[in-house]
Amino acid sequence: MEIRNIPIISEMIAGGNYPEVLFWVGCAGSFDPRAQKVTRAFVQILQSCKISFAILGKEEQCTGDPARRAGNEFIFQMLALQNIQTLNSYDVKRIVTTCPHCFNVIKNDYPALGGDYEVVHHSQFLQSLIDEGRLKIGEGSFQGKKITYHDSCYLGRANDIFEAPRQILEQLDADLVEMERNRRNGLCCGAGGAQMFKEDEPGSKRINIERAEEALSTNSDIIAANCPFCITMLTDGVAAKEKSGEVMVYDLTELIIQSIKNES
Repeated sequence: MEIRNIPIISEMIAGGNYPEVLFWVGCAGSFDPRAQKVTRAFVQILQSCKISFAILGKEEQCTGDPARRAGNEFIFQMLALQNIQTLNSYDVKRIVTTCPHCFNVIKNDYPALGGDYEVVHHSQFLQSLIDEGRLKIGEGSFQGKKITYHDSCYLGRANDIFEAPRQILEQLDADLVEMERNRRNGLCCGAGGAQMFKEDEPGSKRINIERAEEALSTNSDIIAANCPFCITMLTDGVAAKEKSGEVMVYDLTELIIQSIKNES
């Protein structure tokens, strides 16, 4: 599937059209090479399902999540208010994001500043497309493969979204193997709460190493995640255990794209 031109909401509205959903790309999805692959995969799915969507383009700013988690409330409110002003100017109602951090802050923190939107994470959105019959996953694409799923903190414990990602993985006909710590008891990858951007604190082991060890102990072929930070931390953890050539870390969208390609 090739990516066609991605509509910018300002241009779309100027042309007399309004998107079904605004895709909030996020900083990682825009600038990080690994997360860009997830952005492309999600766009491919949206376009193949003929979803009317748009992005803010250059008008999208950082949500301010890392600033608030790190304790800089001034920077957070400055960024959040800029984003809310932009979103409200286009009368945005529904937002989908591939990043749980963006999802959480827009859904739970923005309303207090005047930003009230229906916000869905891409795992929820994809599952709804499957339920509606708009997205069909190739059967048997991952048959015989073991997949373990990592619950990101801001999707799982913070917002009680545990089942949608697992329902998607079950559609792949793979053997879903749970880590010892999962769902509400899942272990952080080590990047949340702005920890991604600060130096290590004293300790005997990095959190991402411990989580990678838990994932590897399931003897899975694939570690599935739903967050750009988690993917980075788990990939680094797998590499530290010298298992990069044996175990792959993928976002849900990338697994769906592989399934569709194998089916075709």
